[in-house]
Amino acid sequence: MPLVSVVMPVHDSAATLGAAIRSVLVQTHTDLELLATDDASSDASMDLLMEFARQDERVLPRAAPERGGAGRARNLAMERARGDYVAFLDSDDMWLPEKLERQIAFAATANAPLTFTSYYKVDAEYNGEGTDFIPNGRVVQAREHVDYGAMLVQDHIGALTAMYDRNVLGTRLMPEMPKRQDYALWLSIMRDGAPARGLPEPLAVYRSGRAGSLSSNKLSLVPYNWALYREHERLPVHRSARALAGAAWHSLRKSRI
Repeated sequence: MPLVSVVMPVHDSAATLGAAIRSVLVQTHTDLELLATDDASSDASMDLLMEFARQDERVLPRAAPERGGAGRARNLAMERARGDYVAFLDSDDMWLPEKLERQIAFAATANAPLTFTSYYKVDAEYNGEGTDFIPNGRVVQAREHVDYGAMLVQDHIGALTAMYDRNVLGTRLMPEMPKRQDYALWLSIMRDGAPARGLPEPLAVYRSGRAGSLSSNKLSLVPYNWALYREHERLPVHRSARALAGAAWHSLRKSRI
């Protein structure tokens, strides 16, 4: 079986961290390593990580030398990755038990080194978990195929569902940006000519409206998107403005659903 390196940034998330970790450890695809980076938490997150590590050797936590944000925490984890695939899960989200098994099978036939899935969107207070739970939330449907042009207008890939093939792409780190690092990574992979394909089955659970979540304030994304277009993608002003307008329209439309 292929080894999957699961990348998890952690910061002051002791309240939800246990559910996130357990959703990884109960995967039906068992050949995995959970690479968690504690980003200078002030709560019991690191203690919880160490307790899970004592119980399961697949949990491999490490503390960041200093607070660097989610992107840097993910990169520190990816630098340790040994897997054939790299998958992503934040410390307040969850996977359904068959997520990796189904996505690996899909990736083997999709002819794309970057894959993603549909996912459930639930309230921040959602506390369901286990090997047989069925979330009661809205499904964010994955597109069948996403190319670079479509991604410029809207990030169609839920980071909690993304997985890339290290055997094809090598280890691809996120750029050192304050926010939107995951979006920038997907763009860089597709800009290099690699397609992305989506599995329509919802296989992850995203907690929406959580405290401190950037996505809870759509207006705050504007300067980060602009910096992404201009500084990372090096798009001309007119194309950046067109992409930003499209992104704003899609965000407004999604907020009304």
